[in-house]
Amino acid sequence: MAQHQQLWPVSILCRVLAVSRRGLYAYVQRQTATCRGAEAVALVARVKAMAAETRSSDGRRRMAKPLQDNGFSVGRYQARRFMPQAAVTVRRPKPHHPVTTDSRHGDAVAPHVLARQFAVGQPNQVWVGDITSVWTAEGWLYVAVLLDLYARKVVGWAMSSHVDAALVQEAWRMVLGRRRPSAGLMHHADQGSQ
Repeated sequence: MAQHQQLWPVSILCRVLAVSRRGLYAYVQRQTATCRGAEAVALVARVKAMAAETRSSDGRRRMAKPLQDNGFSVGRYQARRFMPQAAVTVRRPKPHHPVTTDSRHGDAVAPHVLARQFAVGQPNQVWVGDITSVWTAEGWLYVAVLLDLYARKVVGWAMSSHVDAALVQEAWRMVLGRRRPSAGLMHHADQGSQ
């Protein structure tokens, strides 16, 4: 039947040979399982070897292609199924999260002018900011963000590969360019930062 499947539909072949479709598919599955028994042993051995070569850093996606190149007919989901049989678990390196806060310094600490009064009546009265780090394809990048507490909206931000005064100044310049605060507000902001 397998030879004639290219020429005739399975339903016609089953009818002519008086074989049920279920019986045909069960037979094909049994034949495939016995053929794959030896292939599965070789596949598990190859998965173990690949894990040893890569120090268990490759997952199913990276494992499937080299297995196919070695003559195994597997996709990434089949590779995933064979990994536990080969006692392979993926070890992913954890990215080192950089430190952005240094509380042990001798520098002056800015006064806490806001005193936890977060309800603001008008825009451009209170801006608050923070710096955080973000993992990207380029590595760790630092983001300085300034919020207007009135609308709880980001009004300025900057990104850099270094945490320094220039990062914060760039975010500050964005706020000044977008919001154009009055001179009185700028004077108050300059006094608070000293």
